Amino acid sequence: QVQLVESGGGLVQAGGSLRLSCAATGRTFYDYAMGWFRQAPGLEREFVAYISRSGTSTAYADSVKGRFTISRDNAKNMVYLQMSSLKPEDTAVYYCARGRQPFYTVPPSTTDEYDYWGQGTQVTVSS
Repeated sequence: QVQLVESGGGLVQAGGSLRLSCAATGRTFYDYAMGWFRQAPGLEREFVAYISRSGTSTAYADSVKGRFTISRDNAKNMVYLQMSSLKPEDTAVYYCARGRQPFYTVPPSTTDEYDYWGQGTQVTVSS
């Protein structure tokens, strides 16, 4: 069974930084692509970032490109999201998720393309 646990959220001022972590259980963590999504109140869950199973390929939503960086450490079963230059509109619950398949030719950016999800961590950016 796969479990994903996010941490690192909190309250930060606009322009600040946060680093989110996602700890995964399961011996085949390194076999799957991973992603980060976020959901603000009243809105649908939206794609933030993707990383391939090896970590050599990444993709980002236009709204976070240049400000957020996704990375992974397969030896530790961890995925990270480094967030910089945070804006109030980044306020949301952030979720990590595992891709349904090991390999993608096109980075998956819809919730249907991910099968396991964490419980989420709240990020609040004050203006």
